[in-house]
Amino acid sequence: MSRKEKGSRADIYAKITEKIVADLEKGVRPWVKPWSAGHPSGSVTRPLRHNGLPYQGINTLLLWSEAVTRGFVSPYWMTFKQSVELGGHVRKGETGTTVVYAGSFSKTEVDANGDEVERGIPYLKTYTVFCVDQIDELPSHYYAAAEPTAGPVERIEHADRFFDYTGAVVRYGGDKAFYSPVTDHVQLPRPELFRDMASFVAVRAHETLHWTSAPDRLNRDLSRYHKDCTDRAREELLVEIGSAMICADLGIVPELEPRPDHASYVASWLKLLDGDHRAIFTAAAHAQRAVAYLHGLQPQSQTMGDAA
Repeated sequence: MSRKEKGSRADIYAKITEKIVADLEKGVRPWVKPWSAGHPSGSVTRPLRHNGLPYQGINTLLLWSEAVTRGFVSPYWMTFKQSVELGGHVRKGETGTTVVYAGSFSKTEVDANGDEVERGIPYLKTYTVFCVDQIDELPSHYYAAAEPTAGPVERIEHADRFFDYTGAVVRYGGDKAFYSPVTDHVQLPRPELFRDMASFVAVRAHETLHWTSAPDRLNRDLSRYHKDCTDRAREELLVEIGSAMICADLGIVPELEPRPDHASYVASWLKLLDGDHRAIFTAAAHAQRAVAYLHGLQPQSQTMGDAA
């Protein structure tokens, strides 16, 4: 890879990290804030591509953040070319939003022994998308109000089934929520002690994502969680993002008020992101993997399909 290409990738990481940091410095967690924006249909969803497939990883955070900043309510996003192909046109004066695509290509090289080997070369590129709120004359279904979601009770019951199907052992009692790697269980206060059931679901999602770290699951090393503030910041950033994704997939509006530990978490995340411009990308990618893992534990009839 050329020096110019490496510099270009570094610029992308830095630019996006700076945006996330700016949100955090304002006290806005971009993976939570979108829920206060409110969609007329009352639905909660990930940002969606023109074909209805959800965006993944870091792009979920970027588009949620942009939607809130600019007051967009449609979940659909597409490129200028895609809008034209669908018969629409981006309104004059509208500016797009940057998203990223990470991929790799193979390159044949000669190793120290003189043998030819295939090496994967990663690359990162950006492209621009527009929210449907910025586009006219698309097919009518892009502008139609989303179907009403299930009522709060039904959504909570669905969420309970989702977590029960994972097989994670939950013990109730006390006033703290945590995952214990030693006993491999999730500890939660009793549901009635939470402000509301949506908050309970958000916390259960958070701790269940910690549960995915076990060696026989996704094997994230938490041995230094209580010893190294950087390791702790990385893990908490991952599960915070993943919790928002799960809540979106389940149609649950998560907590809007910060937990008591969020102030210290935000400070640790700012320190982490200041020292590592790739950290938010890594956290979002691992969060996506953990969420997909939990969806993969659902019975076939219960899976969220592409919403994962």
